[in-house]
Amino acid sequence: MDKQTKDKALDVAVAGAGIAGAALGVALAQTLGSGFSVAVFDPSLGREPARDDRVVAIAGGARRLLEAIGVWERLLEAQPIRAMQITDSKLHDIVRQTFLEFEEDEEGEPFAHMVENRALIVALREAARETEVMIVPAGVDSYSADESFVRFGAGGNDYRARLLAAADGAQSKLRSLAKIQTIARGYDQSGIVATIGHAREHNGKAVQHFLPSGSFAILPLTGRRSSIVWTEESAEAKRIVALPPSEFIAELELRFGLQLGELEVLSPARAYPLQISIARSFVAERLALVGDAAHVIHPLAGQGLNMGLRDVAALAECIADSARLGLDPGAPEVLTRYQRWRRPDTVAMGLATDGLNRLFSNEFMPLKYLRDLGLGLVDRAPGLKKFFAREAAGLTGDVPKLLRGEYI
Repeated sequence: MDKQTKDKALDVAVAGAGIAGAALGVALAQTLGSGFSVAVFDPSLGREPARDDRVVAIAGGARRLLEAIGVWERLLEAQPIRAMQITDSKLHDIVRQTFLEFEEDEEGEPFAHMVENRALIVALREAARETEVMIVPAGVDSYSADESFVRFGAGGNDYRARLLAAADGAQSKLRSLAKIQTIARGYDQSGIVATIGHAREHNGKAVQHFLPSGSFAILPLTGRRSSIVWTEESAEAKRIVALPPSEFIAELELRFGLQLGELEVLSPARAYPLQISIARSFVAERLALVGDAAHVIHPLAGQGLNMGLRDVAALAECIADSARLGLDPGAPEVLTRYQRWRRPDTVAMGLATDGLNRLFSNEFMPLKYLRDLGLGLVDRAPGLKKFFAREAAGLTGDVPKLLRGEYI
């Protein structure tokens, strides 16, 4: 970014070039064109994205957003999830009864697609460079705002913008600088993630085993591979990831089962502490929180990234609507609209995933009977199953245009 650009106020600055931040920059630049200045700040933009074994589940609404901004076509290895099986059992049960099954709808719409995290970031950054997004390889490290501008520092330089979007992650520095508190609680659980190879085809089926220690999800990837998201008490998770390979495989087979044949571990197993954290406000003066900076929830429903992309779709629409009227994109009414659109939905999803985790992570038999009865009732109610599938896809309620595949 040259001196003239530094001296000129940006319309929108985005702090953070992860998936949410990069998607917001691309959406705004493509929608509003060269007359609207958008810059993305992140120190990692000065180098190639790091090697990353993580994968993400892209729900239907998020996929439509990525299609609308020209990113989805760049992803060459997206594995559709065509069926979902949910079980509830003890660890050593020989037979795991299936209580709930989903299949793709009559139009062949998959529930979600599994995509490598790094591949998606590369595709978003390529799209950003091909649009009018200004790329600044520096992190935002200060913030202040007044009635006209937000002023911030990055890489030793000072900048001004009419709106600053904080997409700087769960430990958001901008959220702290804006003195926005969070409602947070740890679970004393960790999520173990790894990529697993298996001898047989998965046929696009995902499996969610609810076990007393937490959920164990098998998510199909391209080829004879699957990603696991394995929840355990934190001390147990630490023990498991430190096991020698043969012992780790033995623990894995207890949960994975042998339905896909012999297993092998294709990426190092890593454990991440789990928590729920929701910002008490998604906005401050000329500041909007997006993605993990605004919310972190339990991964059992696979909604974390998708919620972040719903933030992107809603904020981009709020900004675009104001910009086309010649209004200030950082004005209080724009930020209020964004907050009202996204925070109630986020709180509801956070409470739902928290409740599900509490409901299924225990061995209390009367409760197990009731939850299995509930799963069975949903399985026999096509209307309910369709509603839950649309809810997971982000297609219920007041859906932003980008999530419907429409341009803003």
